[in-house]
Amino acid sequence: MTGRCKVGVGALVILLALPGVAQAKTKTVNMGIPPKSGKAFQPLGVDVNAFFPHGVTIHKGDKVKFLAVGFHSFDFPPRGGAPLSLISPTGQKVSGVNDAAGMPFWFNGQDQVGFTPILGAGNFGKKLSFKGSKRILSGLPLAENPKPITVTFKKNGKFTYYCNIHAGMKGTVTVKAKGKSIPSDKADKKAVKRQVATALSTSKKLDNTQVPANTVDVGAAGKHGEELFAFVPNALTIPTGSSLTFRMHPASFDIHTATTGPGNPETEPNSYLGQVAAGFNSPVFDPRAVYQSEPPGAAGTLTKLLHGNGFWNSGAMDTASGTPLASSNSVRFGAPGTYDFYCMIHPFMHLTVTVQ
Repeated sequence: MTGRCKVGVGALVILLALPGVAQAKTKTVNMGIPPKSGKAFQPLGVDVNAFFPHGVTIHKGDKVKFLAVGFHSFDFPPRGGAPLSLISPTGQKVSGVNDAAGMPFWFNGQDQVGFTPILGAGNFGKKLSFKGSKRILSGLPLAENPKPITVTFKKNGKFTYYCNIHAGMKGTVTVKAKGKSIPSDKADKKAVKRQVATALSTSKKLDNTQVPANTVDVGAAGKHGEELFAFVPNALTIPTGSSLTFRMHPASFDIHTATTGPGNPETEPNSYLGQVAAGFNSPVFDPRAVYQSEPPGAAGTLTKLLHGNGFWNSGAMDTASGTPLASSNSVRFGAPGTYDFYCMIHPFMHLTVTVQ
């Protein structure tokens, strides 16, 4: 190697060390609990609807790699904009849907709904860029083990992004000019570790969530996105003529139903409830799954003969203000017996109500 070449290489090393010509850096955000931490939450029956870390700070031109470690998405709307809704009308109307007794359900003539179509076109495995003026989306992680999405940020500012699946789940990316101070990788790892520890501590207490009288929480939630996938309580005994209110926990970011009828939707896919639950696994939902079984304003009286087979559904519920879904629903128990309730979206959630 000549002396001139040696000088050139040395100059190149110095130039690469300068802020103005430094190589783009990549930071990582887990869309859900970081993989190495997930096992601690599994025995608790808890997931965390959160980005880890909640916020990252980078330089202009740097990248953020988003890892899909749960059923989550990201949506960067234009500054000041809102995220896209998970559920939207298809443009068609419900028609010809009868109950087991052959009677039309009240929601015939209502909007048919399903996943917002644009969310089905996933960008997993792709490289995107964000300038703050045009929305970018991950889409839904429908494939098994979806690949990461890498986003390059080309404008300074603080940008809030959202999960389309879990309303209320959000994070921030702060983009600073080159040369400005930003947290180190070590500091980012410590922030994630603290976030995991806080979520785990909260998760251990969710099973003891207290609910009002004559009320069942469909899921229990912490204030940082922690979600217990269970009915609270999961068993109770009440006298005939009593009413129960099924409600979403006020802090929940999730969507649930409280549904009873023939069959176990988790172990008996061909049963009535198994078929209703399967209606959430297609782009257009089975209206029996998403709509409440009784007309709005009518709580309904539940017996084993309701709708010909003892079917009652709260309908899909959430706590978000920007969706048409209710946050609670009530039913009166008109006959003794054992009534098993499930969530049609998470069929492993189970409640037994004994009516005497």
